[in-house]
Amino acid sequence: MNTVLDGFQHRLVNAGGVKIHTVSGGAGTPIVLLHGFPQTWWEWRKIMPDLANRHTVVAVDLRGAGFSDCPQGGYDKVTMAADIHAAMTGLGHSRYAVCGHDIGAMVAVALAATHREAVTHLAVLDVPMPGWSEWETTAAKLWHFGFHMNRDLPERLIQGREYDYVSSFISERLFDHGAHDPDDIEIFARALAQPGRTRGGMEWYRAFPTDHRTALTWKADPLMMPVLALGGDQRFGPRMVGMMQEFASDVRGGSVPNASHYIADERPKEVLAALVALLT
Repeated sequence: MNTVLDGFQHRLVNAGGVKIHTVSGGAGTPIVLLHGFPQTWWEWRKIMPDLANRHTVVAVDLRGAGFSDCPQGGYDKVTMAADIHAAMTGLGHSRYAVCGHDIGAMVAVALAATHREAVTHLAVLDVPMPGWSEWETTAAKLWHFGFHMNRDLPERLIQGREYDYVSSFISERLFDHGAHDPDDIEIFARALAQPGRTRGGMEWYRAFPTDHRTALTWKADPLMMPVLALGGDQRFGPRMVGMMQEFASDVRGGSVPNASHYIADERPKEVLAALVALLT
């Protein structure tokens, strides 16, 4: 279960008092990749080597996940976005593109909205976005949102069953069930089982009411950078462009065929091509 990619370097970067784990490599204009739940930077393993042929690629573990710090608070997406900006500037990148999936996409939009001078391009992959006009009705239909927002209960139920939870959670949201090697599931499950990381992941969801209120205010000042809004055709793909048009003026994208939620795992070539086109 090796999580080493040739040509990439692991660093812990001090991001305003929180240490953020980064994995970087390549050369060219920088892009930072933000994972979702219940994954880590390893979500991007199939895309990073080829993307690094054109760009400096930085994949991170979000606050509360993987080898990044897991503090008691700060899980609203604006604070998490500040972590990423501090990490990128700490690595010497004052301007950069950002791509996020799932929770990472929420952080990516927050980063673009609060650091407009820094973010050159934005990619948002398969997620319902806080602040979206359909956020409340969509969130009410997603069982794990309510479960994860419960105080303490998810941590108690998941403890010691991390592999069972991660494997079933990801399987439920896959179209191509050959996209995840069992070793990948084990990597994500072991990361979730580290002290505090299940709580960290749950705190991402518990911050949703704050995230929604904050994101509503961004819609009065649309994002101007180019935006890629992409999702699996079996999940949020058909709604991604319209969703992001509520926040941004220059939006492209749509659905990736024969894919569900974990499109970077299921259809890495298609996601890579879309990112390269965005950044070209």
